[in-house]
Amino acid sequence: GCFFDHVPLFAGQHVYKVNEALADTIENAGGLLARGKLSHRYPHSWRSKAPLIFRNTTQWFISMEKTGLRDKALKAIEETRFVPPSGQKRLRDMIETRPDWCVSRQRAWGVPITVFVNKETGEPLRDPVVLERIVEAVEGEGADAWFSSDPSRFLGDDHNAKDYEQVMDILDVWFDSGATHTFVLEDRDDLKWPASLYLEGTDQHRGWFHSSLLESCGTRGRAPYEAVLTHGFVMGEDGSKMSKSTGNIVSPQDVIDQHGADVLRLWVVGSDYSEDLRIGPEILKRNADIYRRLRNTLRYLLGNLVGFDESKRVGQDEMPELERWVLHRLWQLDRHLRQACDDFQFHPVFAELHNFCAVDLSALYFDVRKDSLYCDPAGDPKRRAAQTVLDEVFNCLTAWLAPFLCFTAEEAWQARYQEEETEESVHLRTFPDIPEAWRDDDLAAKWAKIRELRRAVTGALEVERAEKRIGSSLEAHPIVYAETGNRDLFEGLDAAELFITSGATFSEEAAPEDAFRAEDTGGVAVQPNRAEGEKCRRCWKVLPEVGQDPDYPDTCGRCADVVRQSDKGG
Repeated sequence: GCFFDHVPLFAGQHVYKVNEALADTIENAGGLLARGKLSHRYPHSWRSKAPLIFRNTTQWFISMEKTGLRDKALKAIEETRFVPPSGQKRLRDMIETRPDWCVSRQRAWGVPITVFVNKETGEPLRDPVVLERIVEAVEGEGADAWFSSDPSRFLGDDHNAKDYEQVMDILDVWFDSGATHTFVLEDRDDLKWPASLYLEGTDQHRGWFHSSLLESCGTRGRAPYEAVLTHGFVMGEDGSKMSKSTGNIVSPQDVIDQHGADVLRLWVVGSDYSEDLRIGPEILKRNADIYRRLRNTLRYLLGNLVGFDESKRVGQDEMPELERWVLHRLWQLDRHLRQACDDFQFHPVFAELHNFCAVDLSALYFDVRKDSLYCDPAGDPKRRAAQTVLDEVFNCLTAWLAPFLCFTAEEAWQARYQEEETEESVHLRTFPDIPEAWRDDDLAAKWAKIRELRRAVTGALEVERAEKRIGSSLEAHPIVYAETGNRDLFEGLDAAELFITSGATFSEEAAPEDAFRAEDTGGVAVQPNRAEGEKCRRCWKVLPEVGQDPDYPDTCGRCADVVRQSDKGG
């Protein structure tokens, strides 16, 4: 960085090396008010790390005040939706305090500022005919036509080329970015202007969001977007910045190679993008575990829907309570999911979706209905009701997961419907329309209490299992000591089926001192006794009736009837 040849006294000398001599000269000329040293933050080149040298040169500006651009932009910000809402204040504060926009740059290449300036008056030439010639040349030959053409090509016979200086500056690249909405949206029939959403990192409040707002407000009077969504940056597992020197860079391709694309997509949808996003081996491992649970849910559904006959569907009114509760949960999830998508709040609803698969389905519904699906006769009403609900769950889950786990949802869809006349791809579907009739708030409240009591029973069984007193929960016949209100919850229900035990008894008596008690279960106590009888080799329940059928002595009465019917070819 040296002074130009026209600079008196210091021509050709390095700017920083003559600082002292320069100060002396100004001081001796009486032009220096004060002199001293201070420490302060100073900009450096991100490439060479050397301090920057500032030059005073003539530049082109867009005024924030002359045509009311600042006020237009501030009004547009108030009319725009921001996700998260804090983005609105951040952009508004920047617009309120920013100076005029310097849009000119002195670079070797870029989009030219196609202006002629009168050498005598310094005024830019405003001639529509000249501008039309410039537009025609750029459309046909590209932006370089401005730099490679003689000025007379554009000025024509109406203006003397010697009277005008051709501006060779280029536009600030942020002006280029701010104009993308025009040629991306307005020139394509399949898209609309303004954009529904601008999505970028939080640094773009002073970048793309900012320049797009000013450019659009200056030319079209409003923002080029209806909503703006900002996300944080991807950081290392410990929250530190990624860098090659620390070795904590995570390559998306490496993640895909190791875990598959859907695990990477799951990490994205499961992360809170309003803050910086962390990623690393342990985080990816946890996401891979979540993915396996979701995949196992789909596998269970596919396995138990083999041979499902649509003509044997069971109506909602004919279903057991448990099935109707699952339908209510589907209704509830559908409402939450649609609202979350409208609000761009993907991570909380995905957590709810995962919780539904892991807790409501795998740990409760699938576990409870496993006996009926595996052991009841094929035409049993309860089994048909369960398959009907599994079909609804499959159709909902594949549609809901498709935007996030696109490959897995498609794989599951093709595995079931490959040879049937239905949509060729899960991605050609929309979210299913859930009937309002599936909503049952009273039933949901009742089953929340049932599950609370059930947790006390499963807690008692876990203790027995840990102490090696039982192996499977089917070896138990718990006695549940509960108040009348809790006992009434199970009226018309098979408590043993819900507890996945071979039997269950409710008692009004006071619970023994050594009975198991769980917190937050309303005073429920459980005595986890062993079931009496022999183990059925087919359903594994321990029942007194096992051995009473001479033809099938190793099975219970239910299983003996099913096997007998099967042996007869039924």
